[in-house]
Amino acid sequence: PLAAGFGGLGAGNTTAGGFSFGGFGLNANPAAVSFNVGCFGTATTTGTVFNFGNSLASTGGLFGNTQNKGFGFSSGLGAATATGATGFGTGLGTTSLGGFGGFGGIQSTQQQQGGLFGQQAQQPGQAQPTQLYQQVTALSAPTLLGDERDSILAKWNQLQAYWGTGKGYYSNNNPPVDFTQENPFCRFKAVGYSCVPVSKDEDGLVVLLLNKKEADVRAQQQHLVESLHKILGSNQTLTVNVEGVKALPNDQAEVIVYVVERSPNGTSKRIPATTLFSYLEQANVKMQLTQIGVIMSVTRTELSPAQLKQLLQNAPAGVDPIIWEQAKVDNPDPEKLIPVPMVGFKELLRRLQIQEQMTKQHQTRVDIISSDISELQKNQATTVAKIAQYKRKLMDLSHRVLQVLIKQEIQRKSGYAIQVDEEHLRVQLDTIQSELNAPTQFKGRLNELMSQIRMQNHFGAVRSEERYNVDADLLREIKQHLKQQQEGLSHLISVIKDDLEDIKLIEHGLSDSGHIRGGILS
Repeated sequence: PLAAGFGGLGAGNTTAGGFSFGGFGLNANPAAVSFNVGCFGTATTTGTVFNFGNSLASTGGLFGNTQNKGFGFSSGLGAATATGATGFGTGLGTTSLGGFGGFGGIQSTQQQQGGLFGQQAQQPGQAQPTQLYQQVTALSAPTLLGDERDSILAKWNQLQAYWGTGKGYYSNNNPPVDFTQENPFCRFKAVGYSCVPVSKDEDGLVVLLLNKKEADVRAQQQHLVESLHKILGSNQTLTVNVEGVKALPNDQAEVIVYVVERSPNGTSKRIPATTLFSYLEQANVKMQLTQIGVIMSVTRTELSPAQLKQLLQNAPAGVDPIIWEQAKVDNPDPEKLIPVPMVGFKELLRRLQIQEQMTKQHQTRVDIISSDISELQKNQATTVAKIAQYKRKLMDLSHRVLQVLIKQEIQRKSGYAIQVDEEHLRVQLDTIQSELNAPTQFKGRLNELMSQIRMQNHFGAVRSEERYNVDADLLREIKQHLKQQQEGLSHLISVIKDDLEDIKLIEHGLSDSGHIRGGILS
C-alpha cells in the first residue's frame, strides 16, 4: 500500500521572488521570476529560505555506522555514510527489491564519502563547485546568456528538476548538471510501507537473491546447497539448510538459508546471521556466489528499538519531513509496517509488480483453501446421509428389539393375573388409541388424505385414457413400417425353411452313403 501518490509533496508557489519545490524552499536569486506548477499541489513557501527538510542536518546514515543490512529498505537507508550530508547516492529504492518481505533494496554497506548526491564532498578551498551547488545555481541563477533569457532558462531547469530528467545549463565555464529522479527537487516521490523483519540474529537467516526462476531454483535446490557448502569450505561440521524459496519479479527468486554447526559433543547451533553475512560479503566468496547465480545477499534480522526510533524520527534525505510525518500517521499497522521512501516510476512499478505477484500467490492459496472446503462439504454431505441411514437402521432395530421384549414379557408372565401397573398402562394406551381414532385427530386426517390421494389417482387414470390422440398420417406411417417389418420377417422365415430342407437333404445323403459303405465292408 502506498501512503501518498507522486505529486503529493505539494507544488511550489513563491511569494518573495523565488520558487519552491513542495517542502523544499529555495530562493537563491531574489530577482528571479516566481515559478509555479499547479498540478503538483498548493504548498506555499515564503521568504528566502533554502530548505531540504532535515537532509543537510544529518551527520550519518539512518543506522549510523552499522554494517547490518537486514532491514528491507533502499540503499539510501541501509548504508552507513561518513560525516556530512546524507545523500541519495545510489537512490532510494530505485534498484532495490524491498517491500513485502523481500530484499529491501540494500545495495552496499561500505562507507561512502560524499555530498548530498553521492559525489565527493568539496572542501571550501576547492575550485570545482559541488553538484548540489551546481543544481541550485542552475535552478535559481544561471549565467549562461547574461540577459533576461537566463530567467527563462532557470524556469526550464526547474521544470526538468521537477520531472527528474534532462541537463541543466547554468554557466559557460562549467559543464551542465544532470537532473535525475534522485535529486531533492524531483516531485516523483512517495512513501510506501514494508514489513519489519521479526527474525533474530540467532536464527541465522540470510537471504540470497538469484537471477533464476523459482521453478529452476527448486529443481536445483540440492545443487545449490552443495555449492554453498563448498563455498563454506566443505566443513563437515557445517550443514546448509534452506528455509524457503520465494519468487520475485523479472524471473528472479530469493532463497532463505541458514547454517547449522555441530560440535564434537553432539550439540548443534545456528551460525548468527551477521557472522554468516560477513563471511559471504568477502570479495573472493562473493565471486564464487556470483558464479552460482547469486546477485546479492541480505541478513533478515529485526531492528532494535533504538534503530527504529532513529529511523522514524529522521526523514530520509530528499523527503519532505511533513510527508514523512504524515506517512507515520497513516501507517495501517505501526507494529508490523514501517514507512519507506519511493523515488521514481521504476520503484513504483517494482512495488506494483511485487504486489501483483503476492496477490497471485494469495489467490492460489485461496483456491487451494476453496477446493479443500468443497471436499470437506462433500464429506459432510456423505456423513449426514450416513447418519440418517444409521438413524433409520437404529429405529428398525429398536422396533425389532421392542417386539422381542414384548414376546419375552408375554411368555414370562403367562399364567399370572394382570397387575396394577399393567392395568394403568392399559388405560393409558386405550386413552391414546381413542385420541388417535377421533375424527378430528391424526388417524381421521390420515384417512382423509388417503381418500383424496386415491380420488386424484382415479381422476388421473381416467384423464390419461383420453389424453393421447394419434394423428392419421402418423398412424398410416406406423402401419406401413409394421407392414415392412412383417414382410421382412416372412422373408427371413422362408430362408430359414429352405436352409432346413437343405440340411435334411444333406443328412439323408450322409446316411445313405453310410449304409452303402457298411455293406461293402461286410
